Amino acid sequence: MRHTQLRSFHAVAQRLSFTAAARELGVSQPTITTQVKSLESEFGVELFVRRGRRIELTEAGDGLLDITRRLFADEKEAADFLNETRGLRTGHLRVGAVGPYHVTDMLAAFNARHPGLYVLVTVGNSRDTLRDLLDYRTDVAVLAHVDPDPRLVAIPYQRHRVVVMCPVDHAFAQRRGLRVRDMEGQRLIVREAGSTTRRAFDQAMRDTGVRPNVVMEIGSRESIREAVAKGIGLGVVSEAEFIPDPRIRALPVTDAEIYTYAHVVHLRERQNARLVRAFLDVLGGLLGASPSPAARSRRRPPAASRR
Repeated sequence: MRHTQLRSFHAVAQRLSFTAAARELGVSQPTITTQVKSLESEFGVELFVRRGRRIELTEAGDGLLDITRRLFADEKEAADFLNETRGLRTGHLRVGAVGPYHVTDMLAAFNARHPGLYVLVTVGNSRDTLRDLLDYRTDVAVLAHVDPDPRLVAIPYQRHRVVVMCPVDHAFAQRRGLRVRDMEGQRLIVREAGSTTRRAFDQAMRDTGVRPNVVMEIGSRESIREAVAKGIGLGVVSEAEFIPDPRIRALPVTDAEIYTYAHVVHLRERQNARLVRAFLDVLGGLLGASPSPAARSRRRPPAASRR
């Protein structure tokens, strides 16, 4: 078994495409195919099956992928270690985030400290961002909500109040703020189920027995803003994500504390990896302190909403 065979298998398994794997590795598709077939032949196993025009991992392929993920994560860590010995002047840090709002300050501070490092940021939903971290596709992740998981260390970073958006010609627009009971029966445009903003707002409504009239669900903050501007209903958003718009007012809820949170998350087993540690050191500076990994691991993520 050669390293090139495992690398070819890993690239195909990650993308479920021989063509994409060949493009990533900078070789021809026949070369990739030959490497994978020779690996299968050497050990008498089938790693992929074809389903029409698609390929899927077999049970053996899925098990091998778990191993190669760790293998190539360790290989990257070795390269990071060697880069560290020359002052972190080169290297690649991979960051996953659920949105650009919370991560921007961290990236700016990290770049100022380590201008020679290349940073790749992937923005996606919470499920995909967490999966990429667990699959070693990213080094750190910035997530709004983190369920307890012994594999992970979650560091609370920021919290932001949830505000209610209304059109400037709405009856609420002249107010300084809203009370929870003002939402009773109001037409509401909400994010998709599982959104942290929606989870926090819905919990506050349940806690007080208020029942807004949900008329639309949209999986995009920008689309919700446009729907609110057109008078379809009220929308809710984290104040960190609200972009001033002359068509819209953003009002705080004055009699309830409704927040979204940002956590920096990394794999517990990689907390001493060089680039992860470099990022955590920068984060410690932003937080005003740099607690030990053990202290961080004891912290529990705060609740999504609090009365």
